[in-house]
Amino acid sequence: MLLKEQKTVLRSPVTSRLEEIGHADILVGIPCYNNQGSISHVVQTISDGLQQYYPNFRAVVLIADGGSTDDTREQGAIYALPPQQERIITIYRGIGGKGSALRTIFAVAVELDVKGCICLDADLRSITPAWMSYFLEPLLNQGYEFVAPLYARYKYDGTITNNLVYCLTRALYGKRIRQPIGGDFAFSRTLARHYLEQPVWETDIARFGIDIWMTLTAIVTGARICQTNLGVKLHDAKDPAIALGSMFTQVCGTLFAQIERDFAFWRTVEGSESIPTFGLTQLLKPDPITVDQPRLVQAFKEGFEKFHHLYQLICSESVYQALVKARESSPDTFHIPREIWVSLLYEFVAIYHQLNGQGKKLIPYITPLYLGQVASFMNQTRDLDFIEAEKVIESLAYSCEKQKPYLLQLWQQKTVQKSQIIGELSS
Repeated sequence: MLLKEQKTVLRSPVTSRLEEIGHADILVGIPCYNNQGSISHVVQTISDGLQQYYPNFRAVVLIADGGSTDDTREQGAIYALPPQQERIITIYRGIGGKGSALRTIFAVAVELDVKGCICLDADLRSITPAWMSYFLEPLLNQGYEFVAPLYARYKYDGTITNNLVYCLTRALYGKRIRQPIGGDFAFSRTLARHYLEQPVWETDIARFGIDIWMTLTAIVTGARICQTNLGVKLHDAKDPAIALGSMFTQVCGTLFAQIERDFAFWRTVEGSESIPTFGLTQLLKPDPITVDQPRLVQAFKEGFEKFHHLYQLICSESVYQALVKARESSPDTFHIPREIWVSLLYEFVAIYHQLNGQGKKLIPYITPLYLGQVASFMNQTRDLDFIEAEKVIESLAYSCEKQKPYLLQLWQQKTVQKSQIIGELSS
């Protein structure tokens, strides 16, 4: 019997296929949009992994497509699956975005009463058959309910995670989940049902930000959480100087909104704890990517020049003066001190809270500051290898933990410049 939520989410051909299948042990969902060049490889690798590690389990591969205008759906159907594996290809319902694709996957996981569900990005090039085991073993045999990915990534790949999401997740929610927005996850049917029942599917979470929402929701609900080492992640990596400004706005907006909603949870969290890690035991070396650091600095300077009045209203004097000093630096000497970046983050989180529903307007103005932080991180780690750069990231996250009382202090204060800030945001 389909739940009300599933009836709303799933198209009639999908419900018919689910009735034919009846039950499955494993669901592997692939959200996709215009991924004709990679999806066939992803489907084949998934199938090979299921055949190798779970030959006696009934599995379903679900391709949740966002209305691709290329041959993504056709390419996803090419590889012939063995008899114990089924395939469903559908154009998902709802607002366009990865979140709506995940909603479809949640609904199918619940209806099929699966033991475990994996979601994998459609642009993966480094996926191996062993990923099926790395994700499913903690769920099926260890009693975990949410499995986050752990990748070896080049020091300038994953800059949003390194400079924002990991730090705030660890400091506020108390879990050292290294890749909270990694894109690939596994979770239990129980957690899938919980996700499905949340009233978020007409919000921006249905468009973007679904990864951090899933991670933080799992923490707040008390799910047993672990991570699994998948090795090097090869995907369509992007130069943050060119492509990641809009993604930062999307992720940051979802993260700040979730922090606002979860205050009762994280206000009492002190310190952080590591989480169990499964998967590969060796540390692999990622390939480098090219980043235009001077362009990052230029974007910071242009943004500061345009929005400095707003920054002066929001930031403490020490933070603002540090930004002024950074603006006067050349690209090769550009630097934002670690404690300044953490204070800046907390000041913006607190103002987001103080603006009482209008904080969403604030998010785009953080983007130039984030690009400056990435430029500063690049200078700081220019001559460091992968492991040494990772230590710098850990130091930043630890600083977030230590400065958390500053956020709690700001959270309770009334902002005297509130009307002026709203005026700047509206101008």
